[in-house]
Amino acid sequence: MAIAKRIVILDGHPDPAPNHLCHALAENYRSGAIEAGHDATLIRIADLDFPILQTPSDFQKQPTPVPLQATRDVLFAADHVVLIYPLWLGTLPAYTKAFLEQIFHYDTAFERGADDAWPKGKMKGKSARIVVTMGMPSLFYRLWYRAHSLKSLERNIFRFIGFSHVRSTIFGMVDAADDTKISGWKRKISTLGQKAA
Repeated sequence: MAIAKRIVILDGHPDPAPNHLCHALAENYRSGAIEAGHDATLIRIADLDFPILQTPSDFQKQPTPVPLQATRDVLFAADHVVLIYPLWLGTLPAYTKAFLEQIFHYDTAFERGADDAWPKGKMKGKSARIVVTMGMPSLFYRLWYRAHSLKSLERNIFRFIGFSHVRSTIFGMVDAADDTKISGWKRKISTLGQKAA
């Protein structure tokens, strides 16, 4: 059996209503991970209450809000992080982005030693998976839009703060998907959870 990993699953759908595919996918990833012996923690961003960062000084020096401190600590202790969210207006929802800004802003996600010319991301050596659901066909998003927002998230946030292995999964045409299709997606996500991939 593979070495057990500490996994954090971020359910990034901002609506707490239980009927969203993102919520189900997050639960399936967690179940698969636990079944395989991994330590998996599910964090539902919709259940968290926090302010947004509004000024440059907030982004550079604002301490993590008290409601997010335990979440931050669990996240930074993880070996593997999974972010699941719906595509809204071509990118991740504003509340989900606000969460990432609170957790991964300059004063929180980086460390700099006395001899370091450039700060180092605290997630160095860790892996991540980004899962996106959308109404359009996934191939259309990848080819026509070139997955621009996904690539930006991967490069400008995840890799910037140190993640060395970032993979992605896209589920398209979710509004038209039947039960068979959705069940297949859930199985795929559960398998990824088992592999901590």
